Amino acid sequence: MLDPQGLYEYVPGGAEAVDAAVGDAGPVLLYHFEGYMDAGDTGEQISEQLLDRLDNQLVARFDADRLVDYRARRPLMTFERDHWTSYEAPEIDLYLVRDTTGTPFLLLTGSEPDVEWERFATAVLQVIERLGVRLAINFHGIPMGVPHTRPVGLTPHGNRVDLMPGHRAWFEEAQVPGSAASLIELRLAEAGRDVLGVAAHVPHYLARSPYPDAALAVLETITAATGLVLPEIAHALRNEAHTVRVEIDRQVAEGDGELVSVVRGLESQYDAVAGSQSRESLIAEAVELPSADDLAAEFERFLADREDD
Repeated sequence: MLDPQGLYEYVPGGAEAVDAAVGDAGPVLLYHFEGYMDAGDTGEQISEQLLDRLDNQLVARFDADRLVDYRARRPLMTFERDHWTSYEAPEIDLYLVRDTTGTPFLLLTGSEPDVEWERFATAVLQVIERLGVRLAINFHGIPMGVPHTRPVGLTPHGNRVDLMPGHRAWFEEAQVPGSAASLIELRLAEAGRDVLGVAAHVPHYLARSPYPDAALAVLETITAATGLVLPEIAHALRNEAHTVRVEIDRQVAEGDGELVSVVRGLESQYDAVAGSQSRESLIAEAVELPSADDLAAEFERFLADREDD
């Protein structure tokens, strides 16, 4: 493997700025990459809100020109009249961010690498060790057979699922398409670093549209697990969730009978499972839960739809 340090560089004073801000406590690292499974734009919404609404500074840059396959995801360029005027180069950047109380944390975000995943994961581990990160958290949305009229479900993963008490595993084992974020989680856990993943359950019929309810549920989990104070982000997502929910209800009400039937069926299934869980028995109700193969197939359909677009 080539030297992982060749994949990134700190901006002048970047690492020192983190050292000065966090002291001996060690910061939390949040990370999310665009391009993989993120139903409802769950992770993308959180990353954008954090950078748009909170004080932040660039700490390090990863070599996106080496890691991203431009022919698979062609960057946008702007053409005006008779010449090119701009180029939106992909970026993978690490930021030092401060919450409402001034508590510092790190955010790694940008395009998901297409190549050199192992080298990239090792590079991220090097950065984590250099900056003294005490906990890494990744987050995204997954399409599920759930209705939008019920609370957003969450699936924790990693070696610190204890930070999300009360959430149960939906199945024992499944094979799904991999991601750079998942590989980083695996390698961090193998290295003995604390890592938590949060996956929000997004109604499959809304998976390709922004779904603020999912982003809000994940954000609340992150703040509970880390102690970060992010009321501005939560307020913005809550307002957007209300607007989107009203529009969804309107479209469902005006939609065809098949769509209404799907939502009602998902509601019945959700309520039956919730009721049987309260009695600590999944056999109490005649409800067919999605199998691991069903979930894997749903992931593949979601990714195929994105590639077709």
